[in-house]
Amino acid sequence: MKNTALTAVHEALGAKMVPFAGFNMPVQYEGVNIEHQTVRDNVGVFDVSHMGEFLISGPEALNLVQKVSSNDASKLTIGRAQYAYLPNETGGIVDDMIVYKIKEDQYLLVVNASNIDKDWAHITKHNTMSADMRNLSDDYSLLAIQGPKAVEAMQSLTPVDLSTIKFYHFEVAEFAGIENVIISATGYTGSGGFEIYCKNTEVEQIWEKVFEAGADYGIKPIGLAARDTLRLEMGYCLYGNDIDDTTSPYEAGLGWVTKFTKEFVNHEQLLEHKEKGVDRKLIAFEMDERAIPRGGYEIKDSNQQDLGIVTSGTMSPSMGIGIGMGYVPPIFATPGSKIHIQIRKKLVPATVIKLPFYKK
Repeated sequence: MKNTALTAVHEALGAKMVPFAGFNMPVQYEGVNIEHQTVRDNVGVFDVSHMGEFLISGPEALNLVQKVSSNDASKLTIGRAQYAYLPNETGGIVDDMIVYKIKEDQYLLVVNASNIDKDWAHITKHNTMSADMRNLSDDYSLLAIQGPKAVEAMQSLTPVDLSTIKFYHFEVAEFAGIENVIISATGYTGSGGFEIYCKNTEVEQIWEKVFEAGADYGIKPIGLAARDTLRLEMGYCLYGNDIDDTTSPYEAGLGWVTKFTKEFVNHEQLLEHKEKGVDRKLIAFEMDERAIPRGGYEIKDSNQQDLGIVTSGTMSPSMGIGIGMGYVPPIFATPGSKIHIQIRKKLVPATVIKLPFYKK
């Protein structure tokens, strides 16, 4: 099992450590609900250094990114990022990712920890144009500084005006005394903030200065359990739960990052999915009674006929109700539709809603 450069720091803080995607990671410190609310109300810091980073460079860099990415990277300018996914050859999803344009002819692809080796092999296979590829995953750390007070709390650490960095934009600048740090207005919580990319040798200094700067703003370290409840309240897909190698992006509602302005891996089949439709769709639902839906629970109609499976579910810390996502036939995917969740021996009613669950 791998450690991040901050594992000893987490252990010293009393974090509960668990195996996650091959890494020894902090799942919680004080408790999920406290940490969740810290991010919603103030500012919290996640160590997400287990994520993978691939640098694609050279005159063929854009051609490779365009071939493997669902989105249109030609629209990116330096300092901008976009959400995308890697289509596979069978109509499913290899992984979802963020693509950053660092320089002309240089792109950074940030992928999920559990898929680093699979993604690298997939992109390498399609690198017929011999673009320069470097896997930086083992050398770089990533901190997510999230919450409505993140801008104010972190401003003293950088000469960049953080309030001017728009969503899915980034700057490469000095941060916490370290040069050439990527300060990215991205994150997976829906409460604003930044993601900080730096070298493993620099991250402990940055961590310490971040907590010094945030001391007056209620800053706390946050574990992966709260990261999951935060992303679910926004309806953000988690690879391995809500999307995988067998999921069509049109089932998962990812048509908005599928751009047929260029050719990419398996674009013909995905265009067919778009035009002909799919047999199931990812929905979001709220429980009508006090109950907690969990991943793997069955979704049924009022006649107890099987509709699908819950892919993600929890008790929402922000709203105090059970929320979840799962796949059902399109006829049940309209907001307001009534479904039922099989929770042990009881069939509990739920209502399909429009995302996000949590509205600021």
